[in-house]
Amino acid sequence: MRKQIIAGNWKMHTDLAEATILVEGIKAALTEGEVSREVVVCPPFTGLSTVADLIEDTEVRLGAQNMYFEPKGAFTGEVSPLMLTDVGCHYVILGHSERREYFGETDALINQKIKAAFQYDLIPILCVGESLAQREANETQTFINSQLTAGLADLTAEQVSQMVIAYEPIWAIGTGKTATAEQAGEVCTAIRAKVAELFDKETAEVLRIQYGGSVKGSNAQEILSQLDIDGALVGGASLKADDFMAIIKA
Repeated sequence: MRKQIIAGNWKMHTDLAEATILVEGIKAALTEGEVSREVVVCPPFTGLSTVADLIEDTEVRLGAQNMYFEPKGAFTGEVSPLMLTDVGCHYVILGHSERREYFGETDALINQKIKAAFQYDLIPILCVGESLAQREANETQTFINSQLTAGLADLTAEQVSQMVIAYEPIWAIGTGKTATAEQAGEVCTAIRAKVAELFDKETAEVLRIQYGGSVKGSNAQEILSQLDIDGALVGGASLKADDFMAIIKA
């Protein structure tokens, strides 16, 4: 069985004091063995070390929001996979729509980052998703299939089986709009089918697929009940412990 994974993407929020309060709130609400889902928090780079110390000896995992594909070098302003593992990261979000839109990240670049993540023992969370215009033009699956084909290029089936794919419709991120549970489930089923086509059915069956896009406590249970949705990539609702816990326990 696939273990559900709930990851909080804090984006460019929280200073160290706010991060501490947030993590302590999550820890206080999580009793040992209570939650069968994997819980991941992804603070800004400046908070990684502090959060790593706070979640030590807990079931909460640490993730980063991005990285560069080189292990070191003259790349001013970038963070390497070695730096992430050194601070205690297990996961790294790659290909988020905001990275693609605001920073011009391409499928080819994201593919390089995924390969580097595996090389340095990080589990990538690959984000894919369509714009509102693409959905209205019935191009959702064609576009996502192209992202999957390019993003997963030259990976082994074993690597793909270990990673996470997050379906995040761009039109539902931070807008208050949410894909219906049926819409989200339909796309996640199609993602699993595409992975089976690119690799094999066994790989597709163990791959975990999240939904991301204005997930909150009030809609989490319906979304997470979909057969091919194995968790959530949570934005705004992960910035308050009570809201995040409502999703984890939905």
